[in-house]
Amino acid sequence: MSEWAIAVDSVNFAWSEAAPVLRDCTLHVPKGQFWMLLGTNGSGKSTLLKLMTGLLAPQAGQIKMIQPVGFVFQNPDHQLVMPTVGADVAFGLVAENLSIAETRQRVHEALAAVNLWHLQRRPIYALSGGQKQRVAIAGAIARHCEVLLLDEPTALLDPESQLDLVDQVRQLVKTRGMTALWVTHRLDELDYADGAFFMERGRIVEQGDPQRLKQRMMTGVRG
Repeated sequence: MSEWAIAVDSVNFAWSEAAPVLRDCTLHVPKGQFWMLLGTNGSGKSTLLKLMTGLLAPQAGQIKMIQPVGFVFQNPDHQLVMPTVGADVAFGLVAENLSIAETRQRVHEALAAVNLWHLQRRPIYALSGGQKQRVAIAGAIARHCEVLLLDEPTALLDPESQLDLVDQVRQLVKTRGMTALWVTHRLDELDYADGAFFMERGRIVEQGDPQRLKQRMMTGVRG
């Protein structure tokens, strides 16, 4: 595990008696890199992320990740619970029993990292979709997460906000040493990644250079 931030080995999962969702699924993400996970609808991408976050348990195989882990939902309204930007980022620190000064410092650093410090008092409802996603990311930064998992975080955003968010995550990986795994179906987002996986019928069928994978996806050729 020394060179991997995320190690998924031979994981299987099925819903009761249904057909398996994940079949001998294996992927490894190197520390300090930004990787993307693509796949067709129903291939198992979101289920795999839920297993990584501990919302589900694998029925076979194992998952090891550097802790702590942050998770960003597709819809930020399912994740942001406090009335203002600063309060929401601070909410995730409650369990750490920090002093008021320490909490303020963590919130300041996290919001500054995603260029939202000037909006710390802004009501959540007044934010754009892209800003909400950046607040969710700031919450993970404030908790000093080593790994960031993102489940199609640009699905509800306009094209300009999509690329702004993916570039923001890339910069965080480069400057803060985080590791990120980003689930997407948008090929243009591959331009920002260090590597990519393609998932099909519950297993990783191709991985490696994102530009090579992008070209094969565009031409309809894989393998």
